[in-house]
Amino acid sequence: MKRRRAREYALQILFQLDMTGSDFSEAVWTEFWEGNEAEERDVKEFALEIIKGTRQHLEEIDQVIKKAAANWSLERMAVIDRNILRAALYELLFRTDIPPSVIMNEALEIAKKFSTEESAPFINGILDKVAHSKKS
Repeated sequence: MKRRRAREYALQILFQLDMTGSDFSEAVWTEFWEGNEAEERDVKEFALEIIKGTRQHLEEIDQVIKKAAANWSLERMAVIDRNILRAALYELLFRTDIPPSVIMNEALEIAKKFSTEESAPFINGILDKVAHSKKS
């Protein structure tokens, strides 16, 4: 559950950065935590890893999304869905310590909590496609 909270916090910051067109900075990080309840250090550390990793590999992740999301441009996707995909794909493509099934399940649960009913199947389809192409 701690990792899910970390993923949710990371999503909130990624969403904010996407909406404002801002870069991630120490100021953004500090301001976010001023407005949220105090969290355990490991939750913050995992959230920070997701944010930094996602931002570092953003261009590559977006290319993967574009390739996997037939007939959908990034701009047409709901901002929340786009950022759920980005964070999950960062984990799926660049983290070897987390099983793909866990990453995908977490992304779907977060989508159900933060987005619409249609989002979970959409996100699942893209993540599944990428996971299968990664195995090949």
